[in-house]
Amino acid sequence: MVSRVTTVAFQGIEAVPVDVQVHVGPGMVAFTIVGLPDKAVAESRERVRAALSASGLALPAKRVTVNLAPADLPKEGSHYDLPIALGVMAAIGAIPAEFLENYVILGELALDGTLAPVAGVLPAAMSANALEKGLICPFECGGEAAWADGEMDILAPRSLIQLANHFKGTQVLSRPAAKLRGDPVGIPDLADVKGQESAKRALEIAAAGGHNLLMVGPPGSGKSMLASRLPSILPPLTPRELLEVSMIASLAGELADGKLSDRRPFRAPHHSASMAALVGGGLRAKPGEVSLAHNGVLFLDELPEFNPQVLDSLRQPLETGEAIIARANHRVTYPARIQMVAAMNPCRCGHAGEPGHQCRRGERCVTEYQARISGPFLDRIDLRIEVPAVTAADLIGPAESEPSSEVAKRVLVARKLQEQRFFDLGVAARTNAQAPASVVEKMAQPDDKGLAFLREAAETLQLSARGYHRVLKLARTLADLDGLETVARIHLAEALSYRGQDLSRRAA
Repeated sequence: MVSRVTTVAFQGIEAVPVDVQVHVGPGMVAFTIVGLPDKAVAESRERVRAALSASGLALPAKRVTVNLAPADLPKEGSHYDLPIALGVMAAIGAIPAEFLENYVILGELALDGTLAPVAGVLPAAMSANALEKGLICPFECGGEAAWADGEMDILAPRSLIQLANHFKGTQVLSRPAAKLRGDPVGIPDLADVKGQESAKRALEIAAAGGHNLLMVGPPGSGKSMLASRLPSILPPLTPRELLEVSMIASLAGELADGKLSDRRPFRAPHHSASMAALVGGGLRAKPGEVSLAHNGVLFLDELPEFNPQVLDSLRQPLETGEAIIARANHRVTYPARIQMVAAMNPCRCGHAGEPGHQCRRGERCVTEYQARISGPFLDRIDLRIEVPAVTAADLIGPAESEPSSEVAKRVLVARKLQEQRFFDLGVAARTNAQAPASVVEKMAQPDDKGLAFLREAAETLQLSARGYHRVLKLARTLADLDGLETVARIHLAEALSYRGQDLSRRAA
């Protein structure tokens, strides 16, 4: 007899339907899985055998063949355990096969028949909803799956026995409720930062327009402290952004207890991170830090300490908003629309250009240290600011800084203006930094004085075409913060001041 069960395989954030075909027939006693399974899928036969035995079922002394169709699509992961087990149970008549026809099934089996949580339940639930089917998943993943559709049929059993009893009618499994993670306690606040008023201004501008930011300053000047407070002034995720972020986190197995959060991601990888860790890849083409930070912030501390090739691999995601992982037999695309914030010292000793300090290696220390960052990478950074050392007067002074809640209000107003503008233009972008080149000059048309000033400054600073457009985007954000429709000369001047000169010249 042949039974059929539907499950999924993951390609990027998409869940592709997979038909699990189970045949139990005469022949030499064996349990075979075909259809390009990886090691985890091939080992599922032992987990299935033990789980069925623990549940009071024994495999018949026949040949069991499991085919995962389409047969030319690689199958990876442990979530095939449950569909294979249910397919075997249907094939031997332990449960009616028609009960499984309207479900997409995934889950990992323990040897005692209980179900363990798996990654990718939210994309699987979205795929099942598109196929107009329900979903069967482990109990811990039920809250995650419930976000796909409020009316969708979802079963989240703790074990095989619970699921079998549900189909027999002796036990009823209730639909799991969607879970939302509460606001974390003790979110870093800008009120904690004393001094650094110009850096706070740059942080507000970066948050308002989604611009990339580079902070250069000596050790202990507060660069990391400022970066960690950027999420506190960013607006919450929209429902669509929340779904995109959660699908990526689900694939990476980073949704704790199946709870979603409306806080924007903040990822801060160590500078020893490899290219696969940052961009994505590896044996199963997993999403990297740049994708896990989608619709959020990617913070790169000690920027020159990163491998130069790893940094340059970010150039394409920063420009296109996608991380494309191509292998000989695998090609996956993950969304990577991020806001990058970087911090670095001006030189290896950390104090170049600081009054009263003289570097032992002089200009050579600055040049060699900053040469690790390529020009094309720097060209993609809109704001480059110096963060000077904090004085004792700043630390001792009683004056309180503006809290994040007040700054967040101004950022939200600027974001609303941008969303309305892009809606009127029929553009899919949400922030000025995401605006395509075709609409940049239209949305940031300066007045005559500003245009003449910009032309002269572009020639003096030798701006590239990308740099020219980024200056216009930044000036548009400054005008939005001021609530003005027209980009004035003062906005262009401030935008150009943040663009700055070559890093090594500034440090010198």
